[in-house]
Amino acid sequence: EVQLVESGGGLVQTGGSLRLSCAASGFTFDDYAIGWFRQAPGKERALISCFSRGDGGTYYADSVKGRFAISSENAKNTMYLQMNSLKPEDTGIYYCAAGGRAYGCAGSGISGYRYRGQGTQVTVSS
Repeated sequence: EVQLVESGGGLVQTGGSLRLSCAASGFTFDDYAIGWFRQAPGKERALISCFSRGDGGTYYADSVKGRFAISSENAKNTMYLQMNSLKPEDTGIYYCAAGGRAYGCAGSGISGYRYRGQGTQVTVSS
């Protein structure tokens, strides 16, 4: 059974940092894309960042460029999202996803990924 388990969410003040982790079991990242999505209150789930292993391309939404960083440790089968300089508008449920297409990950919604986590809440207070 494939599982993606997220951790690291919580409550943080504006300007603070959090690092989200997503540990995979029953699946290895290999040549697929990995991604992080966010669902803000009252909004649709949206792509925040992704990494395409096929072409090495990395995507960040404009709202998080320069503040967030996606990474992974294949040896641990874990992916991360480092979030710095957090703002109240970063509040939402964050989902990790894996098994996306190897090239051009930015063109896929979460349905384009084979697996996704259960979500972790991030709340940024003003």
